[in-house]
Amino acid sequence: MLTFLHAADLHLDAPFLALSPEQAVERRAEQRQLLRRLTETARQAEADLVLLSGDLFDRQRLRPETMEQLYDCFESLDIPVFLAPGNHDPCLATSPYRTRPWPDNVHIFTQDSPQRMALPELGVVVYGAAFRNEHRGTSPLAEFRAQDQGLIKLGCFHGEAGTSQGHYAPIPYEDIAASGLDYLALGHNHTASGLKRVGRTFYAWPGCAEGRGFHECGEKGVYLGQLEDGRVSLDFVPLASRRYLSLKLDISGQDPQAALEDAIQQADARDLARILLVGRREPRQRIDIKALTALARGYFYSAKVLDATVLAQDLWARSKEDSLIGFFLRDMQDRLEGAKTPQERKLVESAVRMALSAFEGREEPL
Repeated sequence: MLTFLHAADLHLDAPFLALSPEQAVERRAEQRQLLRRLTETARQAEADLVLLSGDLFDRQRLRPETMEQLYDCFESLDIPVFLAPGNHDPCLATSPYRTRPWPDNVHIFTQDSPQRMALPELGVVVYGAAFRNEHRGTSPLAEFRAQDQGLIKLGCFHGEAGTSQGHYAPIPYEDIAASGLDYLALGHNHTASGLKRVGRTFYAWPGCAEGRGFHECGEKGVYLGQLEDGRVSLDFVPLASRRYLSLKLDISGQDPQAALEDAIQQADARDLARILLVGRREPRQRIDIKALTALARGYFYSAKVLDATVLAQDLWARSKEDSLIGFFLRDMQDRLEGAKTPQERKLVESAVRMALSAFEGREEPL
């Protein structure tokens, strides 16, 4: 049985522009700490090798302390580590992949066509390719097929699976199916895919290992995989030091501050939160976004509160009009009186709000 760790899209030294300069420095340090957790996960699982499928760096320039941490962590593993440069860290002449020293156990794919690296002691062969610039419009698996009979065949590539067009190495399903690979380790998409299969080839991407913004919410981490007798299993291992959370809070009929305090009592102080206030507010109800944001920041590492509420309205104020709206409202009042359950009444009232918004050209209530 072969055990492997599959990670991608670490985006080391990301700028974290949405945070304060002090928090951005701290978040980059936490990314470097992620490397320690990654290598410790591989060590505890007794992994045979590590596959890193691109965008290890967020950009070409790498801070010295980040490079030092990379070198120390990878060298400490004492197992093969395979790197396939992606669109954020393409293998250029000035890239750290070419200009910096790397431990002997690290193999970097440097060509845009698949390269082969055999590990006879493990009964494994690994294929991989690199981005040579920021864009690639062709599939790295086009016309490729692994021929190594009797060996476990792994692929380590950065690209977009399931499409034939795109700027970031589009890989059609037919290329995956024809590859002859037992497992294709992909990177680029920042949400974990789960284990997938087309033809006889299993494939997956683990998503980014540490979120960098609210487009990367929830748990982030890596995959630990096992391959035996042509079958693959994957376990997702959360490794991120912090999560980005995007939350909705309905404040209809409530004091906004009390509703927010009640909602965030169980908050994790490590997380970063974006809280969207929704629902209906009374015309005289004031929402102090600055005060609410300050309140939320006391519970989270970073927080932002946004107002998406709509003004409440008297649903039946125009019911006596001799108009289409009046006729509609009188009909809906009859339906409301005939409603047998609170759920039915709520449904009728919701339908009236939606219809009035449409009649009057307002935003539909959330």
